[in-house]
Amino acid sequence: MSLLHLNGVRYRRPAAPVVVVCIDGGDPAYIEQGLKDGILPNVARFAREGYSAVAQGTVPSFTCPNNISLITGAPPALHGISGNYYLNAAGEAVVMTGPELLRSRTILALFAEAGATVVSITAKDKLRRQLGKDLDLSRGNVSFSSEFADRCTLAENGIENVLQLTGMPQPNMYSMDLSLFVLEAGIKLLEMRRPELMYLSLTDFIQHKHAPGTPVANEFYARLDEAFGRLDALGAVVALTADHGMNDKSGPDGRPKVVFLQGHLDQAFGPGDTKVICPITDAFVRHHGALGGFVRVWRQGGRASVQDIIRLAQSLPGVELALPREEACRRFDLPPDREGDVAVLADRFTVLGAAEAEHDLSNLSDARLRSHGGLDEARVPFILNRPLADDYRLRAALELKSHQIFDYAINGVLNGALNDAEA
Repeated sequence: MSLLHLNGVRYRRPAAPVVVVCIDGGDPAYIEQGLKDGILPNVARFAREGYSAVAQGTVPSFTCPNNISLITGAPPALHGISGNYYLNAAGEAVVMTGPELLRSRTILALFAEAGATVVSITAKDKLRRQLGKDLDLSRGNVSFSSEFADRCTLAENGIENVLQLTGMPQPNMYSMDLSLFVLEAGIKLLEMRRPELMYLSLTDFIQHKHAPGTPVANEFYARLDEAFGRLDALGAVVALTADHGMNDKSGPDGRPKVVFLQGHLDQAFGPGDTKVICPITDAFVRHHGALGGFVRVWRQGGRASVQDIIRLAQSLPGVELALPREEACRRFDLPPDREGDVAVLADRFTVLGAAEAEHDLSNLSDARLRSHGGLDEARVPFILNRPLADDYRLRAALELKSHQIFDYAINGVLNGALNDAEA
């Protein structure tokens, strides 16, 4: 296998299996608290003997754009996935999980085409088809979700009998087991098949419900750490990052701090003149009520100008930024044709919604609302179990982005770094 090229990055054949884990909702605060509490011995060792930093993730800090950035090594301007949801040119709201919406090849498909064996396992099936785009599953490659682990077939997933493989029952969608199943399956496949590349993407149900240092969060992270140690013991380069962070979005009374932006726009400019889309929206809103830190506004009538919308949004307590399309795309490296006329971002303590009637908050009464989407949740851990070569350590000190995780894990660790002849 010669050097492979994708989105301006050269990748060599890894000297050891490379496992990249996306800890969904894995805010750096969980790692910091876990290290302080002494419940993450393997992560502590990785930080001590390998590399550990905080990287800049993709904004909006949601699941789909960040996972796709990780597996393409590129920002949304190149791969096209800028949220979980957007409004297309026909004015129709579209879920952004179809592989046809992905405008880049993936690192996984690139390596598989060159003859490597690759594995992609995700907690929620909404990501599976994009993560597994162009993978030839007849050649030993694997792509499945723990959500549908009991339905896996050779034709659809490259594997069957997954429950038997892990020895675990089919996990509940709203449980830590949905993530732990991903890791257990990855460990078993690493033992049995030694794939050259593996991507393991978890789910953020625990982080939405439990703050750092709480008993459930500590139990979850201790179990994650144990799994990371097992991957390391099997000789893999283990790279840990997250798709986004997570922050408390409730007031002192425990009620969510929400700006229902559509209501304010309708009051100012009339119903139907604008359309607010919440790109955090997916099929699983029980833990966040489709409330996040980033929304898009499309002009549909003629009363409100872009500047009118920006002025109104910026006047609302809890709004941090309101940007016209061009500035949002330039600042966050987003595809213009999938961006609204105005992008609105909340501050660290607030979430944004459309109209109040469009959000079901009935499932949020059991815990303080914790959510993501804005600038503050774009800080994510970036941890490798092996040390970096000097040139990569210098690059990281200047600027470190989460979508570089495969580059660093494949090319940047000392036993796999590109030498001058290869570069």
